Amino acid sequence: MHLEQAPKHHRFPVSIISHAVWRYHRFNDSYRDIEEELAYRNVIVSHEAIGSWCNKFSAHFKDVIRKRERKPKDKWHLDGTEGWQSQMTVKINGEYFILWRAVDSDGHELDVYLQKRRNKKSAIRFLTRLLGCYPTPRVIVTDKLRSYIKPIRQMCPTTEHRSHKGLNNRAENAHQPTRRKEKSLIKFKSPQGAQNTLSLMGKVRNIFSVDVGRYTNNATDRRSSFDRAKSIWDEATQRLLVA
Repeated sequence: MHLEQAPKHHRFPVSIISHAVWRYHRFNDSYRDIEEELAYRNVIVSHEAIGSWCNKFSAHFKDVIRKRERKPKDKWHLDGTEGWQSQMTVKINGEYFILWRAVDSDGHELDVYLQKRRNKKSAIRFLTRLLGCYPTPRVIVTDKLRSYIKPIRQMCPTTEHRSHKGLNNRAENAHQPTRRKEKSLIKFKSPQGAQNTLSLMGKVRNIFSVDVGRYTNNATDRRSSFDRAKSIWDEATQRLLVA
């Protein structure tokens, strides 16, 4: 299969679609930014088409990356704080949504989930998503959000739960790329669109940033890790032709 082939019912080759989806989720670009970047390369495509590609194919790329990425460490950091102002919130169409995020001890994002509440039911829903994809961890670190206490005790009886405000900077720092993306887009347009964007953003960041080690690894290791990340993305791109 050749990358210049187009997916079924699409006019542009899969290489262009893949590049647009990758740029949107890897960098703080808007659809119009990518439209202009492609136009510079004499590829004329509308920002509406780029948006439709991102919405349609984000789940596909996320699933392929999740199957190929490394296994998470057995210590998880779950974001959750007592105060509304300190919680990571996103305003969409005048409504506030809370971003529930989990990362491992290396900053590898496990999941991000947009919900309207920060209560016990929301915590159970988030933990159910996590435990459906990953083995039960040895340690879970949270802030002082009490909604986590009983769900973790019931759903992860063998897991050590550490609840302390100063222990969870790893999860809170993982919110920074979301704030930068939100600022570049001015705002997210819909809850489902934000969920799709942030879910794939985390997976792309795992393999192209966290695993590459931009600030910690030497040049040889960075290039090797980047080539591995690119091979995962290329595999997902090839699968678009048989999807």
